[in-house]
Amino acid sequence: MVGIVGYGAYLPRYRIKADVIAQQWGADPEAIKRGLQLYEKTVPGQDEDTITISVAAAQDALRRAQINPKEIGAVYIGSESHPYAVKPSGTILIDALGIGPHVHVASYEFACKAGSEAMYVAYSHVKSGEMKYAMGIGADTSQGAPGDALEYSASAGGAAFIMGGERVVAEILFTHSYTSDTPDFWRREGESYPRHGARFTGDPAYFRHIMGAAKALLEKSKMSPRDFKYAVFHMPNGKFPMEVGKRLGFTKEQIETGWLVPWMGNTYSGSSPTGLAAILDVAKPGDLIFMVSFGSGAGSDGFIFRVTDEITKVQNRAARVRDMLDKEKIHLNYGEYAKYRRKIKLNE
Repeated sequence: MVGIVGYGAYLPRYRIKADVIAQQWGADPEAIKRGLQLYEKTVPGQDEDTITISVAAAQDALRRAQINPKEIGAVYIGSESHPYAVKPSGTILIDALGIGPHVHVASYEFACKAGSEAMYVAYSHVKSGEMKYAMGIGADTSQGAPGDALEYSASAGGAAFIMGGERVVAEILFTHSYTSDTPDFWRREGESYPRHGARFTGDPAYFRHIMGAAKALLEKSKMSPRDFKYAVFHMPNGKFPMEVGKRLGFTKEQIETGWLVPWMGNTYSGSSPTGLAAILDVAKPGDLIFMVSFGSGAGSDGFIFRVTDEITKVQNRAARVRDMLDKEKIHLNYGEYAKYRRKIKLNE
């Protein structure tokens, strides 16, 4: 049995409401909420970035796993907002948490599925017997240009998962990936904000890849949507995950536990992983969980998890996602938000 032995997540306390962004740019707030099903989003503090978010999430994963950090053989952080263009994020994390120095570290990028690919590789190392434990993290302080549609969703947060073969809380039963060259979203070196293909990001990119991975995963496992207690899909906005779930045959009730996006926004590489963490917070032994990520460019990673009896021992060892999402919020006005996100840039 190989799978998740510890998990954790982190969401900043700062928020900005979709209404505030809409009013800044003269848009109709009600139309934004209806069209995107987004009400507010997380905003990183002035001293927060992908590394600090990863450290906070990984600390909770260690609290739940209760293992010696020195036994972790690999740490992979997936993000499209690594603080350094040339310097790994994970080296800072391993020093902060007492992991290493005998550890493999890498920074991953694949738009919004960099987190799930970090999880996939961490799981594969343990499954192969190469190492006892490995950690995969998805975290971002995602970018959206002022006035662009992405500004309503691009948020901050992440989740960390320690993979192992002892005291597993969620066994990984099946995996599958689906990838193609679909340029729906991109950011070139040196550019501050990504660009996207507007409606092209829908059916040719998001829906095609999630459904491709999901259908193959169901066929491989010989399971159907009704076999699952929960399902989580990448959440670029509130509508897409519900729509792709419906197309595949999943119900709203199966999706809504991990459906955080209306109040969290799109944490990019942390999106579906944080939804998975929210599900694990309330899951019961025997529950089956279906997860498919999505990253522009484009690809999807799919996982089927089976929750074990160990889950009830770890759920209260660290903060739950819904508590972080709902409590102690600090709402910002647009000027404060622009300051926190460094949207005002001086010519050099």
